[in-house]
Amino acid sequence: MKIVLCGPPHSGKSCLREGLKQAIRRVDGAPYPYVITACPDGEGAWFSETVGRNPDEARQLKMAYKSQFTNDFAAVRAKWVKDCLEPLTLVDVGGKIDPKNRLIMQHATHAVILAGEMAKVAEWEGFCRQLNLKIIAIIHSDYEGKCDAIECESPILRGSVHYLERGEDVSSRPMVQVLARVLVGLSNGG
Repeated sequence: MKIVLCGPPHSGKSCLREGLKQAIRRVDGAPYPYVITACPDGEGAWFSETVGRNPDEARQLKMAYKSQFTNDFAAVRAKWVKDCLEPLTLVDVGGKIDPKNRLIMQHATHAVILAGEMAKVAEWEGFCRQLNLKIIAIIHSDYEGKCDAIECESPILRGSVHYLERGEDVSSRPMVQVLARVLVGLSNGG
């Protein structure tokens, strides 16, 4: 399974990615959650840990690692996604519906849509469907919220996750926990 974490910019996709990775690792029988960072924002898998330890250093390193979203960058990430053979892969993409993300996402199998602005979800649903990605979850990123809400788990997990903030451990949030179990179940043939 190659699951794209997608949606509008500034929705918290990289924060969700890190929390989800930690939550999956605590699920019995879960395969290792391999992560491909396919956005040029400089927030690799190392970023959340560094923010927690030293926010100034994290910002400096992010600026050093940040790159342009070029066609070459997208082509390399698309090849990574295409060639990945891990049983559970999370692909963190940028927040634009464009040819570069199309190139990267075309090799995935599933999608999780995370949106701070729910009005933008329909266009992301359409984009994922054009790429034949099975949508697993549609989640509202409620930055000002105080708690998560699970509206339904099937056929598509729907609800909200609150306060996705860099440096925060979100792995124990109810939505992150449910999404982790859903992904592990699917990757184990469920």
